[in-house]
Amino acid sequence: MIFERFAAALRSDTPVALVTRLDGEHAGAKLLVFTDDVTGDLGTPGLNAAAAAEARAQLALGQNTLRTFGEDGEPVGVEVRVFIAAYAPKPAMYIFGAIDFSRAMARIGKYLGYHVVVVDARPIFATKARIPDADEIVVTWPDEYLRAAKVDERTALIILTHDVKFDIPLLEVAVRTGAGYIGAMGSRRTHANRLEALHAAGITETDIARISAPIGLDIGARTPEETAISIAAEIVANREGRSGGRLSEGSLPVHVPRSTVSLS
Repeated sequence: MIFERFAAALRSDTPVALVTRLDGEHAGAKLLVFTDDVTGDLGTPGLNAAAAAEARAQLALGQNTLRTFGEDGEPVGVEVRVFIAAYAPKPAMYIFGAIDFSRAMARIGKYLGYHVVVVDARPIFATKARIPDADEIVVTWPDEYLRAAKVDERTALIILTHDVKFDIPLLEVAVRTGAGYIGAMGSRRTHANRLEALHAAGITETDIARISAPIGLDIGARTPEETAISIAAEIVANREGRSGGRLSEGSLPVHVPRSTVSLS
C-alpha cells in the first residue's frame, strides 16, 4: 500500500516524503508522510511522530536528510537512524527590491533551501553582479510579477522595496495569495501609512493581519546580514507556529510535532 500511494504521489506531483528506518529490529520499515496524512510504521508511536514531524520540515524545504532519534522518538537514547527522502520542489522565496539587504537575504534564503527570485523594476539595481546568490533576477514591476507567479503555503514574500509606488500595489496582490509568509520592510510610521492606503483600497483587516511589518524578529538587527537573520528566523517561527522568543524563557518542547500521526 505504501509504495502504491508513493508512486501515485510522484505521478501527481504531490509533495511526499518516504522515511526509512536504518537500525534495530525494524530496520527497513517505512513511513510515508504527506502534508496532511501519514501511512506506515517505524516501530513505535513516538518514533513515528518524531520522524513525521521532521519529514514535514524537510518537505517544506524540498531536501533529503539523515536524522537520529531514540527508539520512541526521543532526542537521546539508543540511536535509531532514519533516512528521509523528500519529494517536493524547493519552496519559492520572492524578494522584491534589489537593495543592499536583498543581497544578504538571497544568501540566507539559499542556505535555508529556497529557490530565490529577486524582482525589481529598476534594471540598474537588478543585476546578478549585485545579488549573486539569487537563482533568478527579474526586471519588472513587482505587483505584475506576483500576479503571475506560482505561490503556495510554503512561499515566502519578502518586500524590501520601501517605496509606496511599489509597496501598495504589491501588498494588495500579496495578501490575496496563499503565501505562508508576507513581510514588508519599513519603520512603524511607514507601515502605518501603508495601512491607511491598504484600507482605502478595500483590503480587509484579516488580510492586512497577514503582513509582518516591520519585517523580522526583534533582535536589534542593524546590518543587512543581521536583518536577513532576523527575517529568516521569523519565517521559520511562522512556519512552525512559534512566537520566536527565547527558548530558555519558554515552556513548550524544543521540537513540537506538527500534527498527530495516524497509522494505517
